[in-house]
Amino acid sequence: MTYAVILAAAAAVWFWPQLVAFAQKLRGGIPKDIPPRYLLSAALAAGVLVAFAAESYRPELQPMPGPPEPSPAFSLRGKFIGPSASADAATFGALCDELAATLEYDASQAEPRIKTGASIEDLRVAAREARLRGVSLGARQPHARDAVKAYLDQAAGTSGGPLSQEQRAAWVSAFRDVARAANDAAR
Repeated sequence: MTYAVILAAAAAVWFWPQLVAFAQKLRGGIPKDIPPRYLLSAALAAGVLVAFAAESYRPELQPMPGPPEPSPAFSLRGKFIGPSASADAATFGALCDELAATLEYDASQAEPRIKTGASIEDLRVAAREARLRGVSLGARQPHARDAVKAYLDQAAGTSGGPLSQEQRAAWVSAFRDVARAANDAAR
């Protein structure tokens, strides 16, 4: 807006004699002999002022809300200890995320293969052995192992019997929570 005021003041100083003469003509009414260039100049000046005012008006921007952060109900921070702690946490997070994805995919099949809690345990053991080539992260990270066992027992249960859709969803959710917690601990 400052620039518009300075521009208007400069134009007034530059065209002062013409403005005074024009003002005197207006005292007797609007003259019929106004040259078109004056009308065009006035319209352009008004357009510049409107454009400048519209451009300089910027309402205060509100930050774009992102997805809500998941509640840190389960955390593995400080549970992975030692020189391989970060790598172990990242590996464990990826393994749990893949287990959750596998359970979800199996549920979408016409005839799911994973039908019992015991078959989830078998899948978990087979995935760990295949991914880690027999290395036990639980032996290397006992604090994390104990925290994950307690959380899975509480969140998904310990039944080895037939799986209902609700129990399968609880397992998927629990594995996703553990994966998120392990990935957070890896950072």
